[in-house]
Amino acid sequence: MKNTLTGKVALVAGATRGAGRGIAVELGAAGATVYVTGRSTREHRSEMDRVETIEETAELVTAAGGQGIAVQVDHLEKDQVKSLIERIDRRHGRLDVLVNDIWGGELLFGWNEKVWEHSLDKGLRILRLAIDTHIITSHYALPLMIREPGGLVVEVTDGTTAYNAENYRISVFYDLAKTSVNRLAFAQSKELAPYGVTAVSLTPGWMRSEIMLDAFGVTEATWRDALDRQPHFVISETPAYVGRAVAALAADPEVARWNGESLSSGQLAGVYGFTDVDGSRPDAWRYLVEVQDAGKPADATGYR
Repeated sequence: MKNTLTGKVALVAGATRGAGRGIAVELGAAGATVYVTGRSTREHRSEMDRVETIEETAELVTAAGGQGIAVQVDHLEKDQVKSLIERIDRRHGRLDVLVNDIWGGELLFGWNEKVWEHSLDKGLRILRLAIDTHIITSHYALPLMIREPGGLVVEVTDGTTAYNAENYRISVFYDLAKTSVNRLAFAQSKELAPYGVTAVSLTPGWMRSEIMLDAFGVTEATWRDALDRQPHFVISETPAYVGRAVAALAADPEVARWNGESLSSGQLAGVYGFTDVDGSRPDAWRYLVEVQDAGKPADATGYR
């Protein structure tokens, strides 16, 4: 997909680490100019208190072949988002790809806490981080996108619409956060269709993000060491995989065929032919249903 997005301008909101970083880098590898936003810079860490920064992401975008531009933005702050979009408009007069990947709720939800046991303050902040940020960003960015047809909005979530409709996702707050983002993409697709802009929701599979690797005490080079602790981790994928999914969508002249759809990285790999960095094509959401949730032994044969 090299140079397929040359001349295109993208905004990856929430690109400090994880899926956002992977998406930004792969858009850069395809030649795009990519604005990467987040709260963590080399001078200031967000409440996540991690080492990854938006400057690092921008540098990776540029090294991959694009132009990475880091802008510190808290997407709950309307004035900051408005200023960001005005800056993009002044410099480029266009926005071709918007990726709403803002999250930052990993430290806030409880795995076994009922709604009456869960911290209400943390629960409500999860919803604000996962939903309000996306709506605020779309509110300011979409008027720039609809000037010309062909744009793409990607709402990044956890789980397809079909999977989330049938499965309880960890807690009330997490469940609402992730199902709402799928619906947000669907709703935006109806409003954007008359302008020739496509909106989809997209989920990675079990992603080997920086936080996930740390949780298992492994690195990307040694990730298989975690299989003794969690055998189903065998289906996991890198952040580059979902990034390649977004790059493929953005380069597709017929991307409107997906408008309003709930998509996964593994599903799109089967359509567009891209692979993860190891040359495999993990199909995590099919695996979860047919193997993990079915109570079968971990075995990724036929799923990657």
